[in-house]
Amino acid sequence: MENNTSTPFQPLIAVDEDTRVAFYKRTYTHVALAVGLFIIVEALFLRIQPLVDFALSMTQGWYWLIMLGGFMLATNYAQSLAHKSHDRTQQYLALLLYVVAEAFIFLPMIWMAIAYSGGGDTNNIFDNSIINQAAVMTLALFIGLSAIVLVTKKDFSFLRNILTVGFFIAIGLIIAGMIFGFNLGLAFSGAMVVLASGSILYQTSNLVHKYSTDQHVGASLGLFASLMLLFWYLLSIFGRD
Repeated sequence: MENNTSTPFQPLIAVDEDTRVAFYKRTYTHVALAVGLFIIVEALFLRIQPLVDFALSMTQGWYWLIMLGGFMLATNYAQSLAHKSHDRTQQYLALLLYVVAEAFIFLPMIWMAIAYSGGGDTNNIFDNSIINQAAVMTLALFIGLSAIVLVTKKDFSFLRNILTVGFFIAIGLIIAGMIFGFNLGLAFSGAMVVLASGSILYQTSNLVHKYSTDQHVGASLGLFASLMLLFWYLLSIFGRD
């Protein structure tokens, strides 16, 4: 049992085209399922008023850093569990944890997008033009960027260091903005859209070149994380007056 890892856990780059295409299909099916689960969990969260009030309270002052820190810890744990384990149950638990964490951190932004744009019913996520516009743009960019990698098979692993530095700079700016009380503004959101787009290219490149044939759940988590980052900042841009 311990000595057959080379058979079930083959690197994706080493298998035939049919196996690779089947892996892509499983991965993107799981990304779609994660998005669907996010919508369901978000809708449920919006109906729990004490949870909404708590999430909104966590956006005030230093509490936001605590919320962001908790989200980052959950993200790191989920990604480590999903990418380093060949245990399918652990991979699914990691994906579920990450979807729930995303739903919670999105809760204040979704609630405010609906409440302050004439959307009316805060229980209805997609009865809102701002959210719809951001969702459509996110999907279009995600499909386009994914297609570039899947068609060209280009290796974007060189983006890893660039993305790492970019995310550290972004976190630093967020913390500085909270300490000194300045608004990061539209330019920051635009830069984060570029960074999220680079993350999609990088994660899709990993899909082509890095993963083993049993890691479609872990691959879907990486793509879902990049997709939601892009959605967050597009929603932030569309939500500006």
